[in-house]
Amino acid sequence: MSSPQHIPFLEKQDSEIAAAIRGEEHRESEGLELIPSENYVSKAVLEADGSVFTNKYSEGYPGRRYYGGQDFTDIVELLAVERACKLFNCQYANVQPLSGAPANVAMYFALCEPGETILGMDLSHGGHLTHGHPVTHLSHVFNFVRYKMKDPDTGEIDFDELRETALREKPKVILAGFSAYSRNLDYSKFVEIAQEVGAITVADMAHVAGLIAGKAIPSPFDAGFDVITTTTHKTLRGPRGGMILTRESEEIAKKINKSVFPGLQGGPHMHLIAAKAVAFGEALQPNFRKYAQQILKNAKAMEAVFKKNDIRLLGGGTDNHLLLADVYGSLGVTGKEAQTALDEVGITLNMNTIADDPRKPLDPSGIRFGTPAITTRGFTEKESARVAELMVEVLRDHTNEDLKKRIREEIRELCLAHPIPESFV
Repeated sequence: MSSPQHIPFLEKQDSEIAAAIRGEEHRESEGLELIPSENYVSKAVLEADGSVFTNKYSEGYPGRRYYGGQDFTDIVELLAVERACKLFNCQYANVQPLSGAPANVAMYFALCEPGETILGMDLSHGGHLTHGHPVTHLSHVFNFVRYKMKDPDTGEIDFDELRETALREKPKVILAGFSAYSRNLDYSKFVEIAQEVGAITVADMAHVAGLIAGKAIPSPFDAGFDVITTTTHKTLRGPRGGMILTRESEEIAKKINKSVFPGLQGGPHMHLIAAKAVAFGEALQPNFRKYAQQILKNAKAMEAVFKKNDIRLLGGGTDNHLLLADVYGSLGVTGKEAQTALDEVGITLNMNTIADDPRKPLDPSGIRFGTPAITTRGFTEKESARVAELMVEVLRDHTNEDLKKRIREEIRELCLAHPIPESFV
């Protein structure tokens, strides 16, 4: 187990919050995180995130702040920008977005006028809420149209339909990106279609930013994409936050900066930007590439176990860090039942809709899981496959309390043998 966070003042002043923190430390230490959007940060990132920079208001950008006393905030933000640009091989980075959703909102308003059209992936086929789902406020501002997979069992995007939609709708932005899609995207095809209709290309790479930074999968920028939006946690293994990257267009970068501030946000969270800078520094180390590659190997090891047990995987498998399994169609257990049963044995993942799901979103057919966090703990293919085997055991007999008790103990032993590391450099 990694050493507990040092919180003496909190323990003295607010025992209830301190106890909740200790409880979460214990839960993370003795359980496995398989939610693909979760990871563990280093102690260095935690220290920066909890630093005195939380006291400072810094509206504006380095060298152009609206408040005084910015000597050290400018140092921190410039380092974060410099490291982000180096990581992703681009010219411009805005590190101020508070999370992934605000990053997307700022991007839309930077690149589009209200009422203009944005073409993105359908949520039920792997997209994200912020890509224009009708329940979001954004859907009342912009005209979102959607594309889908041609075949959910292979994950192939229907580029013929995508092109036809683009030619018909003339989108201002073509958006590639996902939250529950397990294959690599053919970025060059998006660029070809965008050039044909005069659209700007944006990739929402929140889930796979770390895999791109670690050179484990292709970068949208290499195919000519204009903009990347991303979170800084998940596979990138940083604090919870967002970022917008621009490949080379100064005009687009200026629009994005203006859209983030003053268009959307006020003062940036400088403690968060400091933590981002630390995480980017960690991702620039040579061992981060090994980490990114191991994430893929571990996901493939889990894929093999599920396939061996004839459990349907959306997309037919994985090219990245996540898998989406149709447990209801394969085993007759709902996504909600699966999530609850696995939580009881110390395996945390999330229920998830599948393409054209016959069930409702709050009790869907699927589960979504991935390997970023267990790879951080040092799991290799052997341990990842074993976790998948234990998952299948629980899913096949999810009401068997004796079985769950035995598996809970094995999970605890696996966790104790692979403690959460305190440093990655």
